[in-house]
Amino acid sequence: MTRYRLQITGTTNIIILLVITLLFAGCARQRYAVPDTAPPQKISKPYVVQGKRYEPLSTADGFVQEGLASFYGRDFHSRKTSNGELFDMHGLTAAHKTLPFGVYVRVEHRRTGKEVVVRINDRGPFVGNRIIDLSEGAASRIGVLQEGVAAVRISTLGYKSGDSYRQLASYDKGSYTIQVGAFTVKENAYRYRDELKKNYGVADVQDSWVKNIRYYRVRVGRFESLRQAQTSRDDYEQKGFKGCFVVAVD
Repeated sequence: MTRYRLQITGTTNIIILLVITLLFAGCARQRYAVPDTAPPQKISKPYVVQGKRYEPLSTADGFVQEGLASFYGRDFHSRKTSNGELFDMHGLTAAHKTLPFGVYVRVEHRRTGKEVVVRINDRGPFVGNRIIDLSEGAASRIGVLQEGVAAVRISTLGYKSGDSYRQLASYDKGSYTIQVGAFTVKENAYRYRDELKKNYGVADVQDSWVKNIRYYRVRVGRFESLRQAQTSRDDYEQKGFKGCFVVAVD
């Protein structure tokens, strides 16, 4: 009887040790883990950084953008990203100001042609005319880590599904406009709108509350596809509308 109890106790101890070992091994693997297949996430709410308002896109199909890429790493390692994950400097992720969380993006180094695929899980960069902030791991793949800042072209692939990427629907078609300013004084916003109407034909004002402050957002132009709106945004920026961005018309 005693031997029988000892056998059960010994087996139980082994099982407990195995469970503990597996738990610790699992924690070690998952501490900074980023899932390979991330489902589409809810559309981010508009946000304001350094006095500028950003409206995340509800979709990303057909999105193409050219500009400067930078990177971030050790100083942010293990901190929470904008979508709630822990940032892994060695992972293949990136920060973008308006692309949906969870979407995968191909980043091409314009000079060398090197490419890397990253998943958007953070917001930024908010410095100069940079369009994407790569994790240190992603930056090292295409040489941005060595250069610091490099000219890139980014194009969305979609949400990962197994070994392929998919879009939820064809989102390029729709109604889009370009936001060129935001005011807290209503009269200034409508005065600016009237000026834009004279020069560009289509302009309007949309108001919303952000942290108990009412903003009057001035928009110009009306476009039937996201691709057309992005191309026009580049034209408007060259005309002097620095920091303008595409928004979907509600």
